[in-house]
Amino acid sequence: MSTDSKVLYIIVCAAGPAGEVGQLVKLAHDDGWTVHIIATPAALGFIDVPTLEKQTGHPVRSQYRAPGEPRSPRADAIIVAPATYNTINKFAQGIADTYALGVLAEAPGLNIPVVMLPFVNSALAGRAAFRRNVEQLRSEKIRVLFGPGEFEPHSPGSGDGHLDTYPWHLALRNVWD
Repeated sequence: MSTDSKVLYIIVCAAGPAGEVGQLVKLAHDDGWTVHIIATPAALGFIDVPTLEKQTGHPVRSQYRAPGEPRSPRADAIIVAPATYNTINKFAQGIADTYALGVLAEAPGLNIPVVMLPFVNSALAGRAAFRRNVEQLRSEKIRVLFGPGEFEPHSPGSGDGHLDTYPWHLALRNVWD
């Protein structure tokens, strides 16, 4: 991968499809991106960190760097996938209580495009707070891929049956739209 390629941060949340985030990494690599993975603390139990580090060539980060540790390069774009109910709501409200949310909190102010590909069930997606927060993010030019033709919520308890059809490709396709 050339050193002048664009840098993509993929923020992974603790939801069923997280274990297959390598599919998105492959798509991004095929499209010429240098990929860095940021995992929410809860997502660490869903992903294969050594495999993702080998695939990306970079450490998976879930915490702020220690003083003296090298900085990650600045992202040209950020994809949050799978984006959970919790992360979507916290991001919309400006809560930055994890490294992943801290990165997201700064992104709009740095003009870094953010695409969020949710994985939520219909009970959570039907909550007024969730819908308000999706609209809040959209008003800040965050691309939330939620609704017809994008991610459509599944019935509660049926998420496992929708893992094979999670639309990873939509996230990458919408980075610059």
